[in-house]
Amino acid sequence: MKVLSNADIAALLPMDAAIAVVDAVMRRVSVGGAQLPLRHVVPVGGKNMMGVMSGALDAPQCYGVKLVSLFPDNPARGLSGHRGAVVLFEAETGGAVAMMDAGLLTAIRTAAASGVATRALARPDAERLTLIGTGEQGEHHLEAMLAVRPIKSVHVVGRRAERAESFAQNARDRHPGLAITHGTDAQAGVRGADIICTVTNAAQPVLMGDWLEAGQHLNVVGASVPSKREIDDAAVLRTQVFADYRPSFFAQAGEIVEMIAAGAISEGHLRAEIGEVLAGDAAGRQSADAITLYRSLGITAQDLAVAQHCLDRALAEGRGQDVAF
Repeated sequence: MKVLSNADIAALLPMDAAIAVVDAVMRRVSVGGAQLPLRHVVPVGGKNMMGVMSGALDAPQCYGVKLVSLFPDNPARGLSGHRGAVVLFEAETGGAVAMMDAGLLTAIRTAAASGVATRALARPDAERLTLIGTGEQGEHHLEAMLAVRPIKSVHVVGRRAERAESFAQNARDRHPGLAITHGTDAQAGVRGADIICTVTNAAQPVLMGDWLEAGQHLNVVGASVPSKREIDDAAVLRTQVFADYRPSFFAQAGEIVEMIAAGAISEGHLRAEIGEVLAGDAAGRQSADAITLYRSLGITAQDLAVAQHCLDRALAEGRGQDVAF
Protein backbone atom coordinates (compact mmCIF):
# COMPACT_ATOMS: atom_id res chain seq x y z
CA MET A 1 0.00 0.00 0.00
CA LYS A 2 1.18 3.50 -0.83
CA VAL A 3 0.71 5.93 2.08
CA LEU A 4 0.57 9.64 1.22
CA SER A 5 0.86 12.41 3.81
CA ASN A 6 -0.57 15.90 3.87
CA ALA A 7 2.74 17.17 2.45
CA ASP A 8 2.53 14.62 -0.37
CA ILE A 9 -1.00 15.76 -1.27
CA ALA A 10 0.14 19.39 -1.33
CA ALA A 11 2.87 18.52 -3.83
CA LEU A 12 0.81 16.15 -5.96
CA LEU A 13 -2.46 18.09 -6.26
CA PRO A 14 -2.01 21.69 -7.45
CA MET A 15 -5.28 23.56 -8.01
CA ASP A 16 -5.14 23.57 -11.81
CA ALA A 17 -4.72 19.80 -11.85
CA ALA A 18 -7.53 19.33 -9.32
CA ILE A 19 -9.88 21.43 -11.44
CA ALA A 20 -9.11 19.35 -14.53
CA VAL A 21 -9.68 16.08 -12.64
CA VAL A 22 -12.95 17.24 -11.06
CA ASP A 23 -14.22 18.56 -14.40
CA ALA A 24 -13.67 15.15 -16.00
CA VAL A 25 -15.21 13.12 -13.19
CA MET A 26 -18.33 15.29 -12.91
CA ARG A 27 -19.01 14.59 -16.59
CA ARG A 28 -18.79 10.86 -15.83
CA VAL A 29 -21.10 11.19 -12.81
CA SER A 30 -23.84 12.76 -14.89
CA VAL A 31 -23.82 9.93 -17.43
CA GLY A 32 -23.94 7.19 -14.82
CA GLY A 33 -20.24 6.46 -14.60
CA ALA A 34 -20.16 6.23 -10.80
CA GLN A 35 -21.77 4.34 -7.95
CA LEU A 36 -22.35 6.86 -5.16
CA PRO A 37 -24.26 5.87 -2.02
CA LEU A 38 -25.32 8.87 0.04
CA ARG A 39 -22.95 10.05 2.76
CA HIS A 40 -23.42 8.37 6.12
CA VAL A 41 -22.94 10.78 9.03
CA VAL A 42 -22.38 9.74 12.65
CA PRO A 43 -22.56 12.28 15.52
CA VAL A 44 -19.50 11.93 17.73
CA GLY A 45 -20.17 14.46 20.46
CA GLY A 46 -21.38 18.07 20.46
CA LYS A 47 -21.31 19.55 16.98
CA ASN A 48 -18.66 17.10 15.76
CA MET A 49 -19.40 14.39 13.21
CA MET A 50 -17.78 11.54 11.34
CA GLY A 51 -18.68 11.04 7.70
CA VAL A 52 -18.37 7.78 5.78
CA MET A 53 -18.36 8.18 2.00
CA SER A 54 -17.88 5.27 -0.39
CA GLY A 55 -18.09 4.91 -4.13
CA ALA A 56 -16.79 3.45 -7.37
CA LEU A 57 -15.78 5.03 -10.68
CA ASP A 58 -15.60 3.60 -14.16
CA ALA A 59 -13.04 6.19 -15.33
CA PRO A 60 -10.58 6.27 -13.75
CA GLN A 61 -11.45 2.72 -12.78
CA CYS A 62 -11.19 2.56 -9.00
CA TYR A 63 -13.24 2.38 -5.86
CA GLY A 64 -12.73 3.38 -2.27
CA VAL A 65 -13.92 5.05 0.87
CA LYS A 66 -13.32 8.32 2.70
CA LEU A 67 -13.53 8.35 6.47
CA VAL A 68 -13.51 11.92 7.69
CA SER A 69 -14.09 13.71 10.99
CA LEU A 70 -15.80 17.10 10.81
CA PHE A 71 -14.69 19.18 13.79
CA PRO A 72 -15.70 22.83 13.16
CA ASP A 73 -13.64 24.20 16.07
CA ASN A 74 -10.38 22.73 14.78
CA PRO A 75 -9.26 25.83 12.84
CA ALA A 76 -9.01 27.72 16.14
CA ARG A 77 -6.49 25.05 17.17
CA GLY A 78 -4.53 25.42 13.97
CA LEU A 79 -5.96 22.20 12.54
CA SER A 80 -8.11 21.36 9.53
CA GLY A 81 -11.83 21.12 10.19
CA HIS A 82 -11.79 17.92 8.10
CA ARG A 83 -9.46 15.14 9.27
CA GLY A 84 -9.36 11.56 8.12
CA ALA A 85 -8.21 9.23 5.40
CA VAL A 86 -9.07 8.09 1.89
CA VAL A 87 -8.46 4.42 1.07
CA LEU A 88 -8.27 3.38 -2.58
CA PHE A 89 -8.75 -0.16 -3.92
CA GLU A 90 -7.74 -1.48 -7.31
CA ALA A 91 -10.49 -2.89 -9.46
CA GLU A 92 -8.84 -6.10 -10.72
CA THR A 93 -8.41 -8.10 -7.48
CA GLY A 94 -9.92 -5.79 -4.85
CA GLY A 95 -6.71 -5.01 -3.01
CA ALA A 96 -6.26 -1.83 -0.97
CA VAL A 97 -3.50 0.03 -2.82
CA ALA A 98 -3.32 3.46 -1.20
CA MET A 99 -4.23 5.44 1.90
CA MET A 100 -3.86 9.19 2.06
CA ASP A 101 -4.63 12.16 4.28
CA ALA A 102 -8.18 13.33 3.65
CA GLY A 103 -8.01 16.84 5.12
CA LEU A 104 -6.10 18.72 2.44
CA LEU A 105 -7.42 16.48 -0.31
CA THR A 106 -11.00 17.37 0.70
CA ALA A 107 -10.21 21.07 0.92
CA ILE A 108 -8.61 21.18 -2.52
CA ARG A 109 -11.22 19.07 -4.31
CA THR A 110 -14.08 21.10 -2.78
CA ALA A 111 -12.60 24.35 -4.02
CA ALA A 112 -11.77 22.76 -7.37
CA ALA A 113 -15.44 21.75 -7.76
CA SER A 114 -16.44 25.39 -7.21
CA GLY A 115 -13.81 26.36 -9.76
CA VAL A 116 -15.31 23.97 -12.31
CA ALA A 117 -18.81 25.36 -11.67
CA THR A 118 -17.61 28.96 -11.80
CA ARG A 119 -15.86 28.39 -15.10
CA ALA A 120 -19.10 26.93 -16.50
CA LEU A 121 -21.61 29.37 -15.00
CA ALA A 122 -20.08 32.74 -14.07
CA ARG A 123 -19.84 35.59 -16.54
CA PRO A 124 -16.53 35.43 -18.44
CA ASP A 125 -15.68 38.99 -17.33
CA ALA A 126 -16.31 38.33 -13.61
CA GLU A 127 -13.49 40.03 -11.72
CA ARG A 128 -14.85 40.95 -8.26
CA LEU A 129 -14.91 38.13 -5.72
CA THR A 130 -16.47 38.05 -2.25
CA LEU A 131 -15.61 35.28 0.19
CA ILE A 132 -17.95 34.79 3.15
CA GLY A 133 -15.92 32.72 5.57
CA THR A 134 -12.32 32.94 6.69
CA GLY A 135 -11.28 29.30 7.15
CA GLU A 136 -9.26 26.91 5.02
CA GLN A 137 -12.03 26.67 2.40
CA GLY A 138 -11.81 30.43 1.94
CA GLU A 139 -8.10 30.12 1.20
CA HIS A 140 -8.54 27.31 -1.31
CA HIS A 141 -11.56 28.96 -2.93
CA LEU A 142 -9.49 32.06 -3.56
CA GLU A 143 -6.96 29.89 -5.40
CA ALA A 144 -9.71 28.19 -7.41
CA MET A 145 -11.42 31.43 -8.42
CA LEU A 146 -8.10 32.92 -9.53
CA ALA A 147 -7.56 29.86 -11.70
CA VAL A 148 -10.81 30.26 -13.67
CA ARG A 149 -11.66 33.97 -13.79
CA PRO A 150 -9.72 37.26 -14.16
CA ILE A 151 -10.16 38.26 -10.50
CA LYS A 152 -8.87 41.74 -9.72
CA SER A 153 -10.42 42.47 -6.33
CA VAL A 154 -11.41 40.34 -3.34
CA HIS A 155 -13.53 41.20 -0.31
CA VAL A 156 -13.40 38.90 2.71
CA VAL A 157 -16.29 38.73 5.17
CA GLY A 158 -15.83 37.16 8.59
CA ARG A 159 -17.77 37.02 11.84
CA ARG A 160 -14.72 38.29 13.72
CA ALA A 161 -13.00 41.43 12.48
CA GLU A 162 -9.55 40.27 13.56
CA ARG A 163 -9.91 36.99 11.69
CA ALA A 164 -11.10 38.73 8.52
CA GLU A 165 -8.16 41.13 8.75
CA SER A 166 -5.68 38.29 9.24
CA PHE A 167 -7.12 36.36 6.30
CA ALA A 168 -6.94 39.44 4.08
CA GLN A 169 -3.32 40.14 5.03
CA ASN A 170 -2.27 36.57 4.36
CA ALA A 171 -4.00 36.74 0.98
CA ARG A 172 -2.17 39.97 0.15
CA ASP A 173 1.12 38.32 0.98
CA ARG A 174 0.37 35.41 -1.36
CA HIS A 175 -1.19 37.53 -4.13
CA PRO A 176 0.45 40.98 -4.12
CA GLY A 177 -1.31 42.06 -7.32
CA LEU A 178 -4.80 41.72 -5.88
CA ALA A 179 -6.84 44.48 -4.23
CA ILE A 180 -8.07 42.81 -1.03
CA THR A 181 -10.44 44.32 1.51
CA HIS A 182 -12.23 42.85 4.51
CA GLY A 183 -15.14 43.43 6.89
CA THR A 184 -17.85 41.82 8.99
CA ASP A 185 -20.95 43.06 7.12
CA ALA A 186 -22.02 40.40 4.63
CA GLN A 187 -24.67 42.57 2.98
CA ALA A 188 -22.17 45.32 2.26
CA GLY A 189 -19.59 42.76 1.24
CA VAL A 190 -21.64 41.22 -1.56
CA ARG A 191 -22.64 44.58 -3.03
CA GLY A 192 -21.10 44.84 -6.49
CA ALA A 193 -19.55 41.36 -6.39
CA ASP A 194 -19.49 39.21 -9.52
CA ILE A 195 -18.75 35.94 -7.70
CA ILE A 196 -19.76 35.09 -4.13
CA CYS A 197 -18.52 32.01 -2.26
CA THR A 198 -20.10 31.06 1.06
CA VAL A 199 -17.65 28.81 2.90
CA THR A 200 -18.80 28.91 6.52
CA ASN A 201 -19.81 26.55 9.31
CA ALA A 202 -23.06 28.48 9.79
CA ALA A 203 -26.25 26.67 10.69
CA GLN A 204 -28.42 29.68 9.74
CA PRO A 205 -28.32 31.79 6.56
CA VAL A 206 -25.45 34.21 6.09
CA LEU A 207 -26.50 35.29 2.58
CA MET A 208 -29.94 36.69 1.80
CA GLY A 209 -31.68 36.70 -1.55
CA ASP A 210 -32.70 40.35 -1.20
CA TRP A 211 -29.02 41.29 -1.33
CA LEU A 212 -28.32 39.65 -4.67
CA GLU A 213 -27.71 41.60 -7.88
CA ALA A 214 -28.13 40.77 -11.55
CA GLY A 215 -25.27 38.86 -13.13
CA GLN A 216 -23.82 37.34 -9.97
CA HIS A 217 -22.66 33.76 -9.53
CA LEU A 218 -22.83 31.99 -6.15
CA ASN A 219 -20.93 28.97 -4.89
CA VAL A 220 -22.77 27.78 -1.77
CA VAL A 221 -20.40 25.33 -0.14
CA GLY A 222 -20.28 25.28 3.65
CA ALA A 223 -23.51 23.52 4.67
CA SER A 224 -23.19 19.82 3.90
CA VAL A 225 -25.87 18.33 6.18
CA PRO A 226 -29.65 18.97 6.16
CA SER A 227 -29.59 20.73 9.53
CA LYS A 228 -27.47 23.60 8.18
CA ARG A 229 -28.03 26.24 5.55
CA GLU A 230 -26.06 29.29 4.40
CA ILE A 231 -28.75 30.94 2.25
CA ASP A 232 -32.38 31.91 2.79
CA ASP A 233 -35.43 30.96 0.74
CA ALA A 234 -35.28 34.16 -1.29
CA ALA A 235 -31.78 33.31 -2.51
CA VAL A 236 -33.02 29.97 -3.80
CA LEU A 237 -36.04 31.55 -5.51
CA ARG A 238 -34.01 34.32 -7.20
CA THR A 239 -31.34 32.06 -8.69
CA GLN A 240 -30.83 29.48 -11.41
CA VAL A 241 -29.76 26.51 -9.29
CA PHE A 242 -27.25 23.81 -10.30
CA ALA A 243 -26.02 20.85 -8.24
CA ASP A 244 -23.14 18.42 -8.16
CA TYR A 245 -25.35 15.32 -7.80
CA ARG A 246 -29.15 15.09 -7.73
CA PRO A 247 -29.57 12.43 -5.02
CA SER A 248 -27.47 14.28 -2.46
CA PHE A 249 -28.92 17.64 -3.46
CA PHE A 250 -32.47 16.55 -2.67
CA ALA A 251 -31.49 14.66 0.49
CA GLN A 252 -28.80 16.83 2.10
CA ALA A 253 -29.11 20.47 0.96
CA GLY A 254 -30.94 21.87 3.99
CA GLU A 255 -32.63 24.82 2.30
CA ILE A 256 -33.83 22.62 -0.57
CA VAL A 257 -35.15 19.88 1.72
CA GLU A 258 -37.06 22.45 3.79
CA MET A 259 -38.46 24.38 0.84
CA ILE A 260 -39.70 21.27 -0.98
CA ALA A 261 -41.32 20.00 2.22
CA ALA A 262 -43.05 23.37 2.62
CA GLY A 263 -44.23 23.41 -1.00
CA ALA A 264 -42.21 26.55 -1.79
CA ILE A 265 -40.42 24.86 -4.70
CA SER A 266 -40.52 21.55 -6.52
CA GLU A 267 -37.68 19.33 -7.66
CA GLY A 268 -37.98 21.10 -11.00
CA HIS A 269 -36.31 24.18 -9.50
CA LEU A 270 -32.98 22.42 -10.04
CA ARG A 271 -31.78 23.33 -13.53
CA ALA A 272 -29.20 20.56 -13.94
CA GLU A 273 -26.20 18.77 -12.52
CA ILE A 274 -22.98 20.57 -13.32
CA GLY A 275 -21.75 17.54 -15.29
CA GLU A 276 -24.70 17.91 -17.64
CA VAL A 277 -23.78 21.54 -18.25
CA LEU A 278 -20.13 20.65 -18.86
CA ALA A 279 -21.11 18.00 -21.40
CA GLY A 280 -23.47 20.36 -23.22
CA ASP A 281 -26.51 18.27 -22.29
CA ALA A 282 -28.08 21.10 -20.28
CA ALA A 283 -27.97 24.87 -20.51
CA GLY A 284 -25.95 26.88 -18.03
CA ARG A 285 -26.23 30.64 -17.54
CA GLN A 286 -29.18 31.94 -19.55
CA SER A 287 -28.12 35.59 -19.80
CA ALA A 288 -25.61 38.11 -18.50
CA ASP A 289 -28.20 39.31 -15.97
CA ALA A 290 -29.07 35.86 -14.62
CA ILE A 291 -28.03 34.93 -11.09
CA THR A 292 -26.55 31.44 -11.01
CA LEU A 293 -26.04 29.26 -7.94
CA TYR A 294 -23.90 26.14 -7.63
CA ARG A 295 -24.95 24.13 -4.58
CA SER A 296 -21.94 22.08 -3.59
CA LEU A 297 -22.37 19.15 -1.23
CA GLY A 298 -19.28 17.23 -2.22
CA ILE A 299 -19.47 13.67 -3.52
CA THR A 300 -17.17 10.68 -3.23
CA ALA A 301 -16.52 10.67 -6.97
CA GLN A 302 -14.49 13.85 -6.54
CA ASP A 303 -12.47 12.36 -3.68
CA LEU A 304 -11.77 9.14 -5.57
CA ALA A 305 -10.77 10.88 -8.78
CA VAL A 306 -8.31 13.26 -7.14
CA ALA A 307 -7.01 10.45 -4.90
CA GLN A 308 -6.33 8.30 -7.96
CA HIS A 309 -4.58 11.28 -9.58
CA CYS A 310 -2.37 11.64 -6.50
CA LEU A 311 -1.59 7.91 -6.46
CA ASP A 312 -0.67 7.88 -10.15
CA ARG A 313 1.64 10.86 -9.69
CA ALA A 314 3.15 9.41 -6.52
CA LEU A 315 3.98 6.16 -8.30
CA ALA A 316 5.54 8.05 -11.21
CA GLU A 317 7.58 10.35 -8.95
CA GLY A 318 8.49 7.93 -6.19
CA ARG A 319 6.64 9.86 -3.48
CA GLY A 320 5.01 8.47 -0.33
CA GLN A 321 5.74 5.46 1.82
CA ASP A 322 5.33 1.84 0.74
CA VAL A 323 3.74 -0.32 3.43
CA ALA A 324 3.50 -4.11 3.15
CA PHE A 325 0.65 -5.94 4.87
